[in-house]
Amino acid sequence: MKDLVKKTKLALLSCILQLGLTGAFACSFAKAADAAPLGLKGDYIGTGISSGVTNGGHSNDDAQVGGDIQGRVAISHTPLSVRGSFLFDDKTTATVPTITYDIPITKNTNLYAGAGYSFIGKQGDDTPLGNRNSVVLDTGVETAINKNLVAFGDGKLGFDAYQNNDADAVSFQLGVGYRF
Repeated sequence: MKDLVKKTKLALLSCILQLGLTGAFACSFAKAADAAPLGLKGDYIGTGISSGVTNGGHSNDDAQVGGDIQGRVAISHTPLSVRGSFLFDDKTTATVPTITYDIPITKNTNLYAGAGYSFIGKQGDDTPLGNRNSVVLDTGVETAINKNLVAFGDGKLGFDAYQNNDADAVSFQLGVGYRF
């Protein structure tokens, strides 16, 4: 079982790294072609769905589907943003603040990757991102639909996110937000 957990961790980290490298290469190719992408500017808050795709290996550690309230505040004159996600289901919540590096890929579209921490509202109760506090890696994409509407999607990996187990949690979020 431990070998399976190690292989799963390695596969997830590999996917996150590949997304980041893909974004970096896309950005460097765009700059080389003098087509410097503008990326998504501004801040937003939005709502959507969150789906956990892992469980902790115990019968009470089921993957959960819930809601997501998510926001972004860009740090001026840097490629960094402060993000927050509030994942919830019928049992408890996971509050996930993160710092991300934003990679513009086209006009009004960014890839982003970063790290943060998940604070579980009631330890032991399942959320889409596990059932105990954990370090989180986050990667995603965001794009403007129009002047004030943004679509976003991301994946979060929580390390050792289940009680009585060293299993990691993975969740995916999808939603729309209001840009201001």
